[in-house]
Amino acid sequence: MPNPDQSNQNDPKNPPPEKPFVPGRYEYLIWLFVVLMTSLYFFSLNSGTTPPKTLSYSELISQVEQGQITEVQIQGLQLRGRTRDATTGFDFRTTLPDFVDHSLLDTLNANHVAIDIKSSQTPGWMQLLIGMLPWLLIIGFFVYSGRMMRNRMGGPGGPFAFTESHARRFDKQSSGPGYESVAGLESAKQELQEIIDYLKSPDKFRSLGAKMPKGILMMGPPGTGKTLLARATAAEAGVPFFSISGSEFIEMYVGVGASRVRDMFKQARKEAPALIFIDEIDSVGRVRGTGMGGGNDEREQTLNQVLAEMDGFSAEEAVVVLAATNRPDVLDPALLRPGRFDRKIVLELPQKQARRDILTVHTRNTPLADDVDLDKVVAGTVGFSGADIENLVNEAALHAARDNKSKLDNDDFAYARDRVVMGAERKDLIVASERQRIASHEAGHAIAAFYTEHSDPLQRVSIIPRGRALGMTEQLPEEDRHNMVDNYLRDRLTILLGGRGAEKLLFNNLSSGAADDLQQATKLARHMVMNWGMSDSLGPVGYRSGEAHPFLGMELSEPREYSEATAELIDKEVRRLLSQAENTVAELLQSHMQQLQRLIEALLEYESLDREQIAGLLDDSGKSAKVVKLNKHLDQDNRSK
Repeated sequence: MPNPDQSNQNDPKNPPPEKPFVPGRYEYLIWLFVVLMTSLYFFSLNSGTTPPKTLSYSELISQVEQGQITEVQIQGLQLRGRTRDATTGFDFRTTLPDFVDHSLLDTLNANHVAIDIKSSQTPGWMQLLIGMLPWLLIIGFFVYSGRMMRNRMGGPGGPFAFTESHARRFDKQSSGPGYESVAGLESAKQELQEIIDYLKSPDKFRSLGAKMPKGILMMGPPGTGKTLLARATAAEAGVPFFSISGSEFIEMYVGVGASRVRDMFKQARKEAPALIFIDEIDSVGRVRGTGMGGGNDEREQTLNQVLAEMDGFSAEEAVVVLAATNRPDVLDPALLRPGRFDRKIVLELPQKQARRDILTVHTRNTPLADDVDLDKVVAGTVGFSGADIENLVNEAALHAARDNKSKLDNDDFAYARDRVVMGAERKDLIVASERQRIASHEAGHAIAAFYTEHSDPLQRVSIIPRGRALGMTEQLPEEDRHNMVDNYLRDRLTILLGGRGAEKLLFNNLSSGAADDLQQATKLARHMVMNWGMSDSLGPVGYRSGEAHPFLGMELSEPREYSEATAELIDKEVRRLLSQAENTVAELLQSHMQQLQRLIEALLEYESLDREQIAGLLDDSGKSAKVVKLNKHLDQDNRSK
């Protein structure tokens, strides 16, 4: 598991922000040329001296007749000149009317005014500049827009840059922590150690004629450390690490994903030895040509290109592909054959000792109070993944910070566990009239769990709404359970129907609060009958129950492999198991009515009871009926009441 204080700036799932656009040298030259030409144009228009004074046509004639003008310059309909007086004289200009005749020239000649006639046509270089300037601006705009689009669609590399690989590259220093920070995955690390040795010294294996597996598929539930293990493997091997998610290959354009696959493998081959990591490979590697509406052309072409690239590896190329998925059942068989992903590593949820090691890693830099026993914390994390344990520590730290504590204590971890497992408290959800029924429902579950022989130990009972649940009865096994016997499963059915049985016994009616219990009990009973052969009437036969879904790439409908008579018998057996559990819980609650009433009263008063308090209440001798408040939260509630 990762070090809590490590920055996530190199996390493949959280890539660093894109760098701002910086124009290249060609863009700079184009814009510089545009600016220079524009400046030259306006300079040519305004070159010379200060702007001349404007005279009207009548004033011009008057000045000429008075002999105040010595010379003029005529260009088209524009006339420029200067008055005679050297001290008070000034430059002037006049716009001539388009209907003027030769009388103006005669007047100028009669008053001895020097006349300079210039062509009204614009010089060639000026015409060229005026004609090119709009095009230069348009070209500059499109160059700038194209550069911005390429940068957003995949970075530099040409007009089709969006087809380039989006894989993030990490070197030895930035790939992350090594195996010393990965706890709870000892068997997986041992299998990957061979890959590390091969990447470090491939000649040793080649001299013996050994070929390294081209692909390694890591399978396991979410949060078990697949991505972390891949990065740690790259860090241990000291080789470049290319990381990408399977969904990043897919675009709306057919062929783009295949092009990105080719580009990624090309980069890895250039820097071999190297590791390629494809996360969530099931997004591109699902079974081809199945599901609703057939296959997807873009996804299938991407998968075909992955297969072709892995087939193209030679024995001398030290490139290993790691892939991760939590749905190996939907992968295309072509991916799993020898020569592609021919080695598979299964990452299961961590066991008790592994959870202890993971918790130690995540609390390495966390101040803990003296009352915190990590072994007890670990005992309450059955079924937690590594990510769940990390979240548990973080929630405990947030709770301690809200209370202005300097260290995390046992109450913080207890709060964090309840929040992770069940959600935040919602005490305002239940009205007073419903508390009695909810307390009776949860007390029925607790009585059934406490007095059945093969059930897990009762841990806590609460009528505080959390998440979507109005109450909670929690059981924790003393050790991790991998195999379930029929006695345990029958007791489990009894416990699931305990809340419904208590409502029926105490209120003589039923409510909708047992809907989830009935669904779980029915599903469990059907598994017992159909999958596990725990029915004497049906015998040791397993029946397929059709759990595949079309959106996962499987067939829309599957034929049933048993007859209607067998289906009717299955329904009867499921109903028999549930009815038997209902009768058992009714007898159990009736025989422990006194303990049931005690537990209901305690739940209405304290709302939450732990295992010691429950054991004291349900003591048959009745000597320990008083509830001992073991935490500050209950003490404060009691004083407030």
